[in-house]
Amino acid sequence: MKVFVTGGAGYIGSHTVLELLKAGHDVVVVDNLCNSSEESLKRVTRLAGRDIVFYNADIRDEKKLEEIVSKEAPFDATIHFAALKAVGESVSIPLKYYENNVGGTFTLLKVLAAHNCKNIVFSSSATVYGQPQSVPIREDFPTPGCTNPYGWTKLMMEQVFRDVQKADGEWNTILLRYFNPIGAHESGEIGEDPAGIPNNLLPYVAQVAIGRLKELSVFGDDYPTVDGTGVRDYIHVVDLALGHLRAIEKLVEKPGFKIYNLGTGNGYSVLQIIKAFEEASSRKVPYAIKPRREGDIAECWADPALAANELGWKAERGIKEMCRDLWNWQSKNPYGFGKPPAGE
Repeated sequence: MKVFVTGGAGYIGSHTVLELLKAGHDVVVVDNLCNSSEESLKRVTRLAGRDIVFYNADIRDEKKLEEIVSKEAPFDATIHFAALKAVGESVSIPLKYYENNVGGTFTLLKVLAAHNCKNIVFSSSATVYGQPQSVPIREDFPTPGCTNPYGWTKLMMEQVFRDVQKADGEWNTILLRYFNPIGAHESGEIGEDPAGIPNNLLPYVAQVAIGRLKELSVFGDDYPTVDGTGVRDYIHVVDLALGHLRAIEKLVEKPGFKIYNLGTGNGYSVLQIIKAFEEASSRKVPYAIKPRREGDIAECWADPALAANELGWKAERGIKEMCRDLWNWQSKNPYGFGKPPAGE
């Protein structure tokens, strides 16, 4: 297949591009590099022994996107990752999230439709479930409202995809609601490299362990969970990438509109994650308990049975492998894909 990947230089995108190349697919990537590095794609091509086509562009730029798609189409499938993704940041600057995530999706769909490229896999999120009625979470659970603007952008985009496919049956759309990706490629060559201070738990933990940050803030220890800290379903990024491969294979069957959870079906608390990472890295991770963070929920993990039954996919890597591979990446690349910031 020839696959168009938006946001393909990012954390999940780069790992997915690598697995696409390894599976023999041809890949065209567009990414504006606002929270990623072209170096990730250079390393991907070295690991795969194959080239990709890369465009440094913003999908909100309709003229530029039209030029790219006109040149490269037709595509057998599109995988749409391009979005801002930090929950806490979205609470602080919601307008930026709505404009980037939702606005970019409008432009992308318009251009793809104009070129009859109507097979798409969308990078959604478990945040669309808001405060779940129970756990584990199934795809048929209601999505009555989200707890933060990031989640709302994903839910809004889901509705856009749903309505577009309903109006035009030529579209085949798969929404992948994934939980908390962590880890890195086993080579240690690619991994998560957030710009600035990390907004997500594991990259922050890794930067504390490597000495770039002083301590981890644990937001809330009074949740009704095993140790009072938030519980999440963490999934290895390579397992997640392989889920995207199974999804584009499903598109060949012209499934119409489908939704799948991608998770392990297991939940781990923040303190359990810290302990697992300390064991993997042989480093202490100092932390301080802070008040609960607005927009967070107590616990969230997946029922991944539908993806197993219909995609033939399930997560193979456990929390030990996730922490091991993350530490391998962080220890080999203490400053990610870049150089030490001034003053470090």
